[in-house]
Amino acid sequence: NRRKKKDDNILEIPSIPNPFPELCCSPFASVLSASLLPKATSRKKQVIKVYSEDDTSRALEVPSDITARDVCQLLILKNHYIDDHSWTLFEQLTHTGLGRAIEDHELVMEVQSNWVMEEENKLYFRKNYAKYEFFKNPLIFFPDHMISFPSETNAALSHSGILQMFLSSGTYPEIHGYLHAKEPGKKSWKKLYFLLRRSGLYFSTKGTSKEPRHLQFFCEFSNSDMYMSLTGKKISGAPTNYGFCFKPNKSGGTRDLKQLCADDEQSRTCWMTAIRLLKYGMQLYQNYMQPYQGRSGCSPLNITPMRSISENSLVAMDFSGHRSRIIENPTEALSVAVEEGLAWRRRGCLRLNSHGSPIAMSNMGMSIHRSQSWFHHKISREEAQRLILQHGLVDGVFLVRDSQSNPKTFVLSLSHGLKIKHFQIVPLEDDGKLFYTLDDGHTRFTDLIQLVEFYQLNKGVLPCKLKHYCARIAL
Repeated sequence: NRRKKKDDNILEIPSIPNPFPELCCSPFASVLSASLLPKATSRKKQVIKVYSEDDTSRALEVPSDITARDVCQLLILKNHYIDDHSWTLFEQLTHTGLGRAIEDHELVMEVQSNWVMEEENKLYFRKNYAKYEFFKNPLIFFPDHMISFPSETNAALSHSGILQMFLSSGTYPEIHGYLHAKEPGKKSWKKLYFLLRRSGLYFSTKGTSKEPRHLQFFCEFSNSDMYMSLTGKKISGAPTNYGFCFKPNKSGGTRDLKQLCADDEQSRTCWMTAIRLLKYGMQLYQNYMQPYQGRSGCSPLNITPMRSISENSLVAMDFSGHRSRIIENPTEALSVAVEEGLAWRRRGCLRLNSHGSPIAMSNMGMSIHRSQSWFHHKISREEAQRLILQHGLVDGVFLVRDSQSNPKTFVLSLSHGLKIKHFQIVPLEDDGKLFYTLDDGHTRFTDLIQLVEFYQLNKGVLPCKLKHYCARIAL
């Protein structure tokens, strides 16, 4: 009672008027702007170093929660590159000879936090045309002999249906086949029959048996990342050059790696693509769809992908009449290209008349290709294959290089059907004029630029058109 009486006395005291009523905070609306108040948590910034193909680098100050896609967008803007949605941030572990394309949604600082301080690991900025190619062309990524479906699923499922199964939370297609596995603590490799299921990767202890009692757990993917072997057989002593492995996020070293290798590129690509889909699921599809958000007519798994910059810009046109037209006939396109090349050379000779001669212009034509982004000078066959592999084994990825076996010839290295093929470009002299040919002189070009531009429009003797060139970009 005494306490209650005391409280009553306090309530009876008249309140002191507030001299600043405009600063009174209503329980429903705040007078002070939230932007004027100090933030409880501020985004910390850190410096990262990103390398390009020619080993030039650029330091960037970025927030701690920046994603790989945001870093790529920042470098695209700073270097004034064209964004064709193939730019990728690539993680390379120098000590172990491993590398992987960082997914667009991954946080860069989390990736770097898994690095060991003593190792000189690097982030590379490059193009990867195969990043989401399985959404556009799943046929080459999931061969029929490596994939099976649950018994209740119709066996005649389309490849778009296979992707739907990968992205759903219910049924999941089973990937199976032989892989070479490195035995823990040993240098030897053992060929085993593996199965990929939603719960993880297993191998059979008895031939190709899929019975649960014969299956032994090999790896799960939630706490590990998948890497591709960049050195082939050199470091790990693998039986083939198609290696990949799983590295725990907090790894203590090479002893914690779970190393595998396939017999061919198609098998490795199938395993790695299926594991990416299993680990990230619908997030991968959201990453793929993000550039197309807001475009009309985009429905899941049925969108028409944007054509590449090279396909959009390289079209044979005829401007001789009142109206321009696209030249559809390859023979007509070839004759026009040859005529244009000769006319360009004649104009060049006239321009050089005061400082040079047609002979000097001819010599310049022999070396004008050296300034092109697709030309890579005196690199080896293995280096050419490595560059194309890094840019993605998509049909039409190519580069041109000097031949090592014949100094006077050139080589066109081209990706097709998950394989890298090499075609010799032979110089041909006829009536005092120098030409270049891929088909023993049936189709001739005055320089390599004309040759490349023609095969970007027509596949000719090649298995496919030239679509994406490998370039050593500079930051």
